[in-house]
Formats: sequence, structure tokens, C-alpha cells
Amino acid sequence: MTETGLVDLVDLAWTRGDGGWIVTANVDIARAVTRRPELAGLIAKADLVVADGMPLVWAARLAGDHLPERVTGSSLVFSLSAAAAAAGRSIYLLGGEPGVPEAAADALSARYPELKVAGTHSPPFGFERDPAELAEVIDRVRSANPDLVLVGLGFPKQELLIEQLREVHPEAWYVGCGAGIPMAAGEFSRAPERLQRWGGEWLHRLALEPKRLARRYFVDDAPFALRLLSGAIVRRVRR
Repeated sequence: MTETGLVDLVDLAWTRGDGGWIVTANVDIARAVTRRPELAGLIAKADLVVADGMPLVWAARLAGDHLPERVTGSSLVFSLSAAAAAAGRSIYLLGGEPGVPEAAADALSARYPELKVAGTHSPPFGFERDPAELAEVIDRVRSANPDLVLVGLGFPKQELLIEQLREVHPEAWYVGCGAGIPMAAGEFSRAPERLQRWGGEWLHRLALEPKRLARRYFVDDAPFALRLLSGAIVRRVRR
């Protein structure tokens, strides 16, 4: 579906008291789930999986399965926050370095004055391996009782946490938004819209964080994306 359609669906679900889970799958996530079946099973538990990466949109279209557009976690941070503000709903920002979720909350509140921020939290590194720390993170969200939880911890950590959060607070909508929280906080910017449409946002991100992303993009993701696209063409021909 389109991003607008997704936001409308979430808004309707809020009126019904229904929660849900959105996975924003990029090329890196797609590559990971092809190597680890348990991660594919984890993603299959989500209510919605959208393509956060133009190679996935292109591959689907080449294979004959139409995806209307790319829907990114960073964009959903804003569009779903806007919907939450309009509907009188609350959000919770979870993830990022200390101070980053608070800065993101301030930026979103300035942009959408009616937005209710139920809470923010920057969990310590390795919290997921400490039962007490993990329990505290989960309890903070449950106690805040938000309608929308934006989780920016990276894949698969954020999805594994969302799976547990849903058990204690199923009424909320959860989005694994990756770098969406620091982006909302102004830590770095998105690529120009034209570059996004052409599938070149990764070049913008690479220019901003070359040391962290160079190996991931060139060694891991690029060969997988080429295999994905060529496989999609083969699938289309076989059809």
C-alpha cells in the first residue's frame, strides 16, 4: 500500500481499539532473513511489511508484483506522528543515543503542537541481554500506555523487542523505524526527494556515515540487491 493508505489504516485501527506492528524492510533486512529463517518467521508475525528500499520495489515490479511506492521508517515517524496529533493519540520514542529520543520528541512536538508524547527512552547498550534491564524497558512502555511506539534500535533488535512489547501492551501500534528517531532529532538529514525517487538515498547516507555503512552497502547489500533484481527478472520470464 501507499504511505497515505497505511496511515489511514492505522488511524482507523485506533478508532476500533486495535493495535498492530509495522516492519519497514530494507535490502539489509531482506538479506538477513534469507540467511536466517528464524528472522523470516519473526517478520511474518507483523501485521504490515512495507518496502523501505527502492531495490525491493524494483524487484517486485520486475517480478510482476506491483508495489505502489517505497514506504520508509524515517518518513513514517512524521506521517504517523501527524496522524496521532490529529487524532489526539500519544507516541513513545524508544531508541537512539542518550538525549536523542528527547530531541526527536521536542522536534515532533514543535512540528505538530497537538501531539502527545507519552514518553521517551534511550536503553543502555546490551539491555536486551540483561533480564532486569529488558524488563525495565518493557515496563516503561506499558506504564506510559502510548498509542504509537516508534522503536529505533536496528534490525533485528527492535523487532525482537516489539514482539515482547505487544504481549504486554497490544493496543498500541509499533514501528521499527531504524534511524528514524535520530533523523527526526536532526542528527542527520534525508536525501533530496529526487534522489530518493531514483533510489539513491543510500549514497546520501554513505556520504554522512562512510565508516559505518561502506562495508554494509558495498560488500553485503549491493551483491544481494543484484541477485534480487536478476532473480525477479527470471521469475517474470518463467511466469
